[in-house]
Amino acid sequence: MKISVIGTGKTGSKVIESLGERLLHTFDDSNPPTKEQLAEADAVIIFVPGDAVNDILETVLASGTPAAWGSTGFEWPEDLDRRVQTLRTKWVLATNFSLGMNLIRKAIQSMSAGAGVLKDPAFHIHEVHHIHKKDAPSGTAISWKEWLDQPVNVTSEREGDVNGIHELTIKTATEEITLKHDALDRSIFAEGAIWAAEQLVHNEHISDGVHTFGELFDRVTQTK
Repeated sequence: MKISVIGTGKTGSKVIESLGERLLHTFDDSNPPTKEQLAEADAVIIFVPGDAVNDILETVLASGTPAAWGSTGFEWPEDLDRRVQTLRTKWVLATNFSLGMNLIRKAIQSMSAGAGVLKDPAFHIHEVHHIHKKDAPSGTAISWKEWLDQPVNVTSEREGDVNGIHELTIKTATEEITLKHDALDRSIFAEGAIWAAEQLVHNEHISDGVHTFGELFDRVTQTK
């Protein structure tokens, strides 16, 4: 299996390093891809900022290549799923490619369901990232808010070279509950993106169209 990568920043570089001999092409803003080049790969992994997605979106679509997107801070077109299905290809969109984040997702949903027994719970999500991250709150924090489905205060902090720390706190007058995810190394995002790309290409249970990383994870784990 050969995989191309668009984006050579902090996380894209980790993907390139992790792929080894499976790497086909690398692209960035000084070397943009063509649809023909992308079509040579079995899949493409994309880590570009949200404000750069429009520059490559149509090219990736035109190539028909399965794509794993790790871009945040971008509002995807409403007809994207239909267009990807029409091309008979598969995409996955992720705010966070950590496989462990799917365990967090299930934990947050469970905490939300059980919070009704608590007296006047207050919810707070806090996220910390490196100073070069442009979007705030992070895409992951937004996902946490969606998974929680409760009124919640979301705060952000930018410092140093932090890979990503997310923390959910549920507080009442008599107790405090905390759930935390700390990305110790960006390689977890690279590993998850490569795993997702492999599923798009090889897993017959994945249908054409656009999937979230959580949907992909659940489909794979439920069919084993």
